Amino acid sequence: MAITATQSANSGYLLTDWRPEDPQFWETEGKRIAARNLWISIPNLLLAFSVWMVWSVVVAKMPAIGFDFSVGQRFWLAALPGLSGATLRIFYSFMVPIFGGRKWTAISTASLLLPALGIGFAVQNPETSYVTFLILALMCGFGGGNFASSMANIAFFYPKMTKGQALAMNAGLGNLGVSVMQFVVPIVITIGVFGAIGGEPQQLSDGGQLFIQNAGFIWVPFLIVSAVAAWFGMNDIADAKSSFAEQSIIFSRKHNWIMCILYTGTFGSFIGYAAGFPLLMRTQFPEVDVLRYAFLGPLVGALSRAATGWISDKFGGGRVTFWCFLGMIVAVFGVLQFLPSEASPAGNFWGFFACFMALFFLTGVGNASTFQMIPSIMRQEVPRLMPNLDEAATLKQSERESAAIIAFTSAIAAYGAFFIPKLYGTSIAMTGAPNGALWAFLCFYAVCAVICWFFYSRKSAPVPC
Repeated sequence: MAITATQSANSGYLLTDWRPEDPQFWETEGKRIAARNLWISIPNLLLAFSVWMVWSVVVAKMPAIGFDFSVGQRFWLAALPGLSGATLRIFYSFMVPIFGGRKWTAISTASLLLPALGIGFAVQNPETSYVTFLILALMCGFGGGNFASSMANIAFFYPKMTKGQALAMNAGLGNLGVSVMQFVVPIVITIGVFGAIGGEPQQLSDGGQLFIQNAGFIWVPFLIVSAVAAWFGMNDIADAKSSFAEQSIIFSRKHNWIMCILYTGTFGSFIGYAAGFPLLMRTQFPEVDVLRYAFLGPLVGALSRAATGWISDKFGGGRVTFWCFLGMIVAVFGVLQFLPSEASPAGNFWGFFACFMALFFLTGVGNASTFQMIPSIMRQEVPRLMPNLDEAATLKQSERESAAIIAFTSAIAAYGAFFIPKLYGTSIAMTGAPNGALWAFLCFYAVCAVICWFFYSRKSAPVPC
């Protein structure tokens, strides 16, 4: 009888009875609903990442079609989506509890049509100004903002025992959008996918032709389908509703800010390396056809995130994160050894590439482990900070704060998509090489490793996880 009542309460888009920690509810109803929302969320997030990072490929082809911008200007175009995406994430972090996950997923996905169409039309006009391209690059940040709301939304659907893997799946397969984009776009810009509707090709000096507009247009039909699927296939959770004032309690939580640093080290590195990898390879190894290999880095990072969430669920996110940072220090040091230098003017592309693949792999594992840590930390912290709450209220408060912190840390970390390409450009402009930027990243990982060890992974850590 109770099950019938529950099914009736959850018959519409709004779930008024949601108890994922109740084993009977989870097995009879919750798991099925959560899985449906997760598998609709993933393609929406994948497309968001594809649009967000599309400039990492477009900038590499702009000189060939007559937009002769400087290296510094092109690094700005690759970096600006990261800046706007990270800033939008701060606001998107709080949208799901205010508007509902279903509504916000559909609306935010539909908003990506603006930059996708804008890029498609702008690159066809040789008179398009650099300022217009800057605006379009900023608008691609809509895709970056979507990650924060998507992760906050999925966090509400799953119980603690499977939350780490669910978040890893959503984020990891969503992150795959970067690799999908870097694989698909170089193909579709060589053929007239949309025929006469898509516009004329751009003529190259060697007699060839490109359809650069397809870098934007190719996502349009998929965005429409995914937004409609989210609107009609996902759910809003009544208990997840809360105002900004209620969510803003996380700004007084010490571990919110600590996890911002650690997640910047993992996800900030992943998305920053993904944004700057094609252009970095092109500037350091100009003889290499970089677009043949660029998609592999984000692919490795996304798949490692999706596939390794269970490791943190089993061994603890703090331990896994600590070892990831140590590995990232070694990998960056390896990258530095294979760059072109006075001793080796040509450098070693395959050594450089292998070390970067290791970096992408470790950032993926670290992305999954840091997000596994947050719910574990808040389940320990909320009872200590709010001892007056009963067990049910404590659980609800820890879930609410965990979701908000997951979203907010993702917002701060996303600035890596701006700072990493920009630091590459600054280092090259000042010294002629990206080594200075890479040494800065190595030092930052060392700081992250110490912080993680002190607060979370040592035997006597204040909040072991």
